Amino acid sequence: MNPAGGTAVSAQQQLQRLERELAQSRQALEEFTASVSHDLRAPLRHVSAFVQIAREDLGDGVDPEVAAHLDKAADSAAHLGQLMDGLLELARIGRAELQPEPVDLARLVDDIRHQMQGGLQGREVVWQVAPDLPLAHGDVALLHQLVARLLDNALKFTRDCPQARIEISGRSTADGGVEIQVRDNGVGFDPRQHDRLFRPFQRLHSAKAFDGIGIGLALARRVAERHGGTIAASGEVGKGCSIRVRLPPAHA
Repeated sequence: MNPAGGTAVSAQQQLQRLERELAQSRQALEEFTASVSHDLRAPLRHVSAFVQIAREDLGDGVDPEVAAHLDKAADSAAHLGQLMDGLLELARIGRAELQPEPVDLARLVDDIRHQMQGGLQGREVVWQVAPDLPLAHGDVALLHQLVARLLDNALKFTRDCPQARIEISGRSTADGGVEIQVRDNGVGFDPRQHDRLFRPFQRLHSAKAFDGIGIGLALARRVAERHGGTIAASGEVGKGCSIRVRLPPAHA
């Protein structure tokens, strides 16, 4: 008997057991999140419906203070609905069965930009897309969502720039994977808040300044991690933001 060999086998078995337990825990958490979000739909619809009924019953002569309370209740119900949508989307990404294939990043970026064009009326946006974006390997639907979230984030936080500049680049990595980078000249963020950037529902800017619920980059992170990749950001307040996604090679 080889004690060293036995120890190696035992360690490998323990690692495999821990990986199975982690996967099971993650699946249970995602199923719980989806179930809770779904079960809350009905009472939330009731709250919204009864607020509307109260408005109609009170008519035009409603006391301004009462009207303000009803508006607050309606806004809160709508916000809760958005939060539940975010939770469900996170759960869907976590449970989605990956169908990996070669993905043309240049075509993906072009398609997403075309889809976003309608919402850019009145804005001056300069796109700088590298001509040599590499092929990635992954689930095309999820990678589409990842890139769309990155571009949407860049557009949102350059909204007040006289001229928004959004750079999209990519390269093949030494191990055969790819790196995608999206850089903008927007409001940036405090580097000390970096850890919050990719957490669900964490906002680094006020809701009055920028809309949304703080779910976009959390979804991007979930997609990257489902592919065995990583996501990171760098930036400074008033000096824009750069987000980098690394995806592993096809055999990883």
